[in-house]
Amino acid sequence: MTDLRVPPRPSPTRSSAVRVTAVRPTQDPGRGRAAHPRPPVPGRPLRFRRVHEAVLRIDAATPADRDRAVDVLRVLAITGVVLGHWLVSGVVLQAGGHLAGDSPLAHMPALAPLTWLLQPLALFFFVGGRVAARSYASAHAVGTPYRTWLGRRLTRLLRPVVPLAVTWAMAWAGLVATGIAHETIHTMMWLVFSPLWFLGVYAALTACTPLVHRHGVRTAVAAGLLVAALDGAHALFGDDGVAGTVRQLNVPAAWLIPYALGAAWSAGSFARRRTGAALLIGGACATAALVLWCGYPASMVGVPGSVISNLSPPTVAAVAFGLAQCGGALLLCGPLRRLVGQRSGTGASQLPDLGDRRARPAHFLWAGVVLLSMSALTVFLWHQTAMLTTTLVTLGLGAFLPGLHTSPDGPAWVLLRLAWIPIFGAVLLAFRTLFQSYERPRRKPVQGTISI
Repeated sequence: MTDLRVPPRPSPTRSSAVRVTAVRPTQDPGRGRAAHPRPPVPGRPLRFRRVHEAVLRIDAATPADRDRAVDVLRVLAITGVVLGHWLVSGVVLQAGGHLAGDSPLAHMPALAPLTWLLQPLALFFFVGGRVAARSYASAHAVGTPYRTWLGRRLTRLLRPVVPLAVTWAMAWAGLVATGIAHETIHTMMWLVFSPLWFLGVYAALTACTPLVHRHGVRTAVAAGLLVAALDGAHALFGDDGVAGTVRQLNVPAAWLIPYALGAAWSAGSFARRRTGAALLIGGACATAALVLWCGYPASMVGVPGSVISNLSPPTVAAVAFGLAQCGGALLLCGPLRRLVGQRSGTGASQLPDLGDRRARPAHFLWAGVVLLSMSALTVFLWHQTAMLTTTLVTLGLGAFLPGLHTSPDGPAWVLLRLAWIPIFGAVLLAFRTLFQSYERPRRKPVQGTISI
């Protein structure tokens, strides 16, 4: 994933990658010598001056040719994953005293449209393919061997998993030693580690980056045909025998499609808005047709007790839905760039007003995007642990709380779970503070830049 790193203050030195402009004092025409920058407007004292200055430094340290929309899309994707898991992953205290997983989708099928907003996996792979292809092209241009490039990418991807695995290995040993019910232990381990399939698939697709960099659209078409063929074989022969085993190839094939399209995007494809509109409309119509007339479930995530899941393995409906997400992302790029202070395309960002040191809302939005992007993988890895920590600590204190330990069988549970989300977020922030250093590359970036 892209790594964003913000230095303490911009440096007046120059780099081959980015130019950092020093703040020069204004000239006093009456005395012919340098004067201090103009103070804030009288009568309007600038509150939280240091916050404004930090936000403006983040904006000034961003390379002018960086496409900020890509970072915003990544933040939207990670936010969707976290909120989606927190809203559909219920942990219920059973009569026997153990914990079991449950989902409001199993009790309230009408909530299925919510998964259309909170299942952004295709967006993850779309952005990841673009970033990886661009990184590979840059490494290839300077003569970096493929093996070296791949090793660096995989190290940055997998190193943050180490503290999570060690922490939960110790937790597992403690739970077993204290005689906790094995149903509770299984529920906890499943909630924490089941989302990590994403990292395995992402690592495999990263290894295929040279292929998709050269033949992005063709690779996506071939992978789509494979998914459709395997789904057809499943409809004819079911899950028994070879057909059910071979259908597991849909896992890498389905996510290769948005990854390859992201690589094509990095190479200059999809420059016209009509392409994004075609992907959005075509994907949405295909998804609706498959759900309404072909028996695919409306939920884009797995539902306990459901015969068919759109994710285990991914179906052609999930692929069509992913194409719609990619098209929507392309159409949103322009508005997102303007929202975070980038003028157009990959051009220069709007420079902060260094005179009164007052950051605008766009600067604050971009600073938030940068801070979350710097630890996106850490947030992904620890978000379920944050939810479980809240659940277990409150239960250990003797509290049986609605929306946290109760069955997700009605609208009241959803409203109560929404009230718990800020608590989950605060605990996740603590984990991010503790473990985000594992996500950062060890080499130092160029002073005065946000490195990719």
